[in-house]
Amino acid sequence: MKNLLTASILALALAACSSEPAKAPDQAGEAATSSAMPEEAMSGSEGAAPASEVPATEMPSGTAGPAANPKVLALEGLGDLRLGQAVPSGSSWAERGAQASDACRTVTSPDYPGVYAIVEKGKVQRITLGQRSQVKLVEGVGVGSTEADVKKWFAGFREEPHKYEAAPAKYLTAPNARSGDPALRFEIGQDGKVKMVHVGMMPVLGYVEGCS
Repeated sequence: MKNLLTASILALALAACSSEPAKAPDQAGEAATSSAMPEEAMSGSEGAAPASEVPATEMPSGTAGPAANPKVLALEGLGDLRLGQAVPSGSSWAERGAQASDACRTVTSPDYPGVYAIVEKGKVQRITLGQRSQVKLVEGVGVGSTEADVKKWFAGFREEPHKYEAAPAKYLTAPNARSGDPALRFEIGQDGKVKMVHVGMMPVLGYVEGCS
């Protein structure tokens, strides 16, 4: 009896010492991971970084500049032909029987039917879209567009009578042209449609006969 009683007392003592249950390995690991996580990762947007922290290489890169588009005339130029710069070496732009002198010459390219450029002092001063040109401005305005189309996109242009045609033919020139910066000028015919589009710098922008 004495041995049985002693065994019972030892069993009760051992049970009392182990009354606090140990954490399961999985639960202990989860608690440690949660305490080390940033607050943003626990807010319900797991794996998503704030927009301001997205690397620049993942942001939309935008579209290429208009002058790089071979079918779009921009204030910078047309294709590889840039206003204020020399005609690119090895390009398709060259004199082809057009008006030329030491001071002023015109160049054309078989890649751009109906288009010519005026070069003065070795630099491109104006690019003109003529009757056969399919090139347009980025707004979609080009030869054959109506005067209303022009005014829809380009408000405040200065109106001048056309030198060779009766009204309603006219010139529409951008208000910033006098500053000497690249600017737009439209020639409107008697039918109310665009006959020519010019982009360039004054005074060449206002020439009405090639180099004059």
